[in-house]
Amino acid sequence: MIEPVKMADFFAAFFSAAAVILFGALYALLFAYSRIKNIPRLMPLAYAAYAVLFASIIVLATVANLFGSLFWMSVVMLMLAGYLAAPHAVWHLCVNTHAAMHNDGSVGPQPPISLDCGNPETFQRPCKEKTS
Repeated sequence: MIEPVKMADFFAAFFSAAAVILFGALYALLFAYSRIKNIPRLMPLAYAAYAVLFASIIVLATVANLFGSLFWMSVVMLMLAGYLAAPHAVWHLCVNTHAAMHNDGSVGPQPPISLDCGNPETFQRPCKEKTS
């Protein structure tokens, strides 16, 4: 069983947990804004937010005594990997869904298309007008 957080570490646990939420949101926001508006100079700020998030998670795991168990260490590592990969996965999902929806205007299985997911212009193409 995991030892509970000591009262002396309560504020460290509280503020590091709050930092996890804030810097996780800031990382996702900066990542998405950088990609949507095609402002690559914001990407280092997004990764700086992830670095603070990483440090906050390590502090939280330390004061919450999560490094004493292999299971909880793997949960912490999975959380770090998930926070890093989620904005990338969501971006690729949005770009591919947008391209598939506007390939021929119909919903459903689409033929394979060549798509440069790193190009924000792919995501920002105007929608085709339906001619009815």
